[in-house]
Amino acid sequence: MSFARPEILRPPSEHASYYLPLTSGCSNNSCSFCAFSFTNLGIRELDEVKREIDAMSLYMNQRMWVAGMPDIMYEILNDWNGKKVFLQDGDALVYPYPKLIEALQYLNQKFPAIERIASYSTPQDILRRSLNELKELKEQKLGILYMGVESGDDEVLLRIQKNATHQQMVEAAKKVKESGILLSVSVILGLGGVKGSEKHALETAKILTEMDPDYAGALTLTLIPETGLYKELQRGEFELISPFDSLRELKTIVENSTFSNCLFSSMHASNYYSIRGYMPGDRNKVLKQLNTLLSKKDPNMLRPEFMRGL
Repeated sequence: MSFARPEILRPPSEHASYYLPLTSGCSNNSCSFCAFSFTNLGIRELDEVKREIDAMSLYMNQRMWVAGMPDIMYEILNDWNGKKVFLQDGDALVYPYPKLIEALQYLNQKFPAIERIASYSTPQDILRRSLNELKELKEQKLGILYMGVESGDDEVLLRIQKNATHQQMVEAAKKVKESGILLSVSVILGLGGVKGSEKHALETAKILTEMDPDYAGALTLTLIPETGLYKELQRGEFELISPFDSLRELKTIVENSTFSNCLFSSMHASNYYSIRGYMPGDRNKVLKQLNTLLSKKDPNMLRPEFMRGL
């Protein structure tokens, strides 16, 4: 079965990257809130990856096109400055380790000016790799991993079929940090529903403190039709929190988490309000913003529903 190039889904901070597919879908395709739950994991042949890197090199150095390469490749290359590469798809770190090292070595050989390579990763992917393997990937310029934490509440994690526990995610974070690779994590406001809202927020603050990532981003739950969590909502088994309750969760997380030095934000398009600050230094400034919003409860201060997105 031939490899189908995935659509581009990437962290906001990878907007200037070249998107190089090693996989399609996600190895943990069970999360009940996620669009990846509809996918199966596809592994791209290493020879095919190398052919794309060769075609990239020909175009960037000599403006030569290679027959049979996808148009999207050249569209991305037209705007690429040659400095950052994001490995697709949902968890490219699952790519077989010897082939992953070989792919990165080949990429660096063809593009020695690359400054940073990035990838999504599940906690399971990280725990599967030894510390030495992660350090070897760091030597090949794998500079940052993006991990979806979603919640620190084990009950929520079990319900959404994350297939990872609070403690496993903390272990994965510590391993990444020890390897020298930057860690960016995301959590989802509202994932505990109305009943589990406070516990979800407090346990999420706890896991963020224990992980102490370099970057942390809060998203707001946006239900995707036909996902497991959407069906729970339809059956009355799950109740969405209100926009202002999502901000109350955000405030709880900011108030109760402790970081060494973390850029914490809610800049993602799913959120009703955007905050951004380096923690702990900007904590009071961010809390002041959130307290103002929560005291006024003016819907006009929030991002309207039609402007929210995934």
